[in-house]
Amino acid sequence: MNQDNDQTNYRNIAAIDRKYLWHPFTQMKDWEQEEPLVMVEGKGIKLTDAHGNSYYDSNSSLWVNVHGHRKKELDDAIRDQLEKVAHTTFLGLTNIPASLLAEKLVGIAPEGLERVFYSDSGSEAVEIALKMAYQYWQQKEDPEPSKKKFISLVNAYHGDTIGSVSVGGMDLFHAIYRPMLFETVQVPSPYCYRCPLGQERDSCGIACLRKVREVMEMQHQEIAAVIMEPLVQGAAGMIMAPEGYLRGMRELCDEFNILLIVDEVATGFGRTGTMFACEHEGVSPDLMMVAKGITGGYLPLAATLTTQEIYRGFLADYEDLKSFFHGHSYTGNQLACAVAIANLDLYEKEKLIVSLPEKIETIRKTLDRFENHIHVGDIRQRGLMVGIELVQDRETKEVYPLKERIGAKVTLEAKKRGMITRPLGNVLTFMPPLASTHEELKAMLDILYDSMVAVIGQ
Repeated sequence: MNQDNDQTNYRNIAAIDRKYLWHPFTQMKDWEQEEPLVMVEGKGIKLTDAHGNSYYDSNSSLWVNVHGHRKKELDDAIRDQLEKVAHTTFLGLTNIPASLLAEKLVGIAPEGLERVFYSDSGSEAVEIALKMAYQYWQQKEDPEPSKKKFISLVNAYHGDTIGSVSVGGMDLFHAIYRPMLFETVQVPSPYCYRCPLGQERDSCGIACLRKVREVMEMQHQEIAAVIMEPLVQGAAGMIMAPEGYLRGMRELCDEFNILLIVDEVATGFGRTGTMFACEHEGVSPDLMMVAKGITGGYLPLAATLTTQEIYRGFLADYEDLKSFFHGHSYTGNQLACAVAIANLDLYEKEKLIVSLPEKIETIRKTLDRFENHIHVGDIRQRGLMVGIELVQDRETKEVYPLKERIGAKVTLEAKKRGMITRPLGNVLTFMPPLASTHEELKAMLDILYDSMVAVIGQ
């Protein structure tokens, strides 16, 4: 966009947007009354709008950005691949970037995950895992055709396609679609601040996990798999599972012959402080989905990783029709896979994971100033994933009514102060690029705090 014409183009783009576009997770009645930001440039962890104003990208462009914008190595990887070929079908052909990326993913994944199936989004990666798990039990060497159901968690979010919504558990997003969904078995969320079982965090002995055992004892012969977000239920408001919950779920699945599917779309690639959240408790799942940070925030790409055991359940003669009949036009896209390889190379080159513990501690210390605010009910942090739950009354944990849009108002105030973020209802979120410096982390959290105070007072 020519700098001299930025202002004119801004007005034109805003008008075109309002006339033709429909934005995700957005009440368009509100959108049509607001003056939208037209982003034209990004560099480092900042974005620039058509007026020349800059903003911290404190939610990593919806949790995908890792190294910042306009990272030379990632830009170059796309250019280099583009000079060869942008895309060829993965049906009946293979390509170099997709093959090399699969080798890299298996090399960093939890032990036992040895096969990679590509897709375009986290939601589709979930659909793939569900279909693989279901079909596996129906056709493995010793089939168990009764295993057709999935255990999912209340407050879960796994995407917006019908299968992923079926195993979701957020009524705000999913209730209206319930007649379209397949049946699942829901178990309580490990939401310690608002425990669904009325227990206390320090003394419950992970009571919600005992509920899972009760369900498995009664229905394990019907259960194909458990699907869960490891350690953090992100879209639910950064709900953090207590220590031992993930490991306990793995042990229960082993005991009752049930597959464990983990959704690392949000938690993967360093967000919790390790490459994958499963590493915190030494868990190897049967299937794992990754997306978001896989390309450093550059291009859409996702992958479903699984074990050789599950893979072998699909090997048969052609006429047996045991193939996995799933795919789409852009599976294994060369541009996306090439930038993903460059992204993972940067993790090693810049020792990104090694640098995270100190950054995580900086965030923890900076969050201290939120602790005593009268309307902060709970602060939840796991690595570089933070949720700050705002409440009307701290003693009773009374929530703010939806019509007050407290989270949205704080977000709008932060935008005025030079930072882009997005709340989850009454939960303020902070999920910065992993490459953020200590100074940038402090500056962003200061803006968030000041914006909160400006909206709801001291």
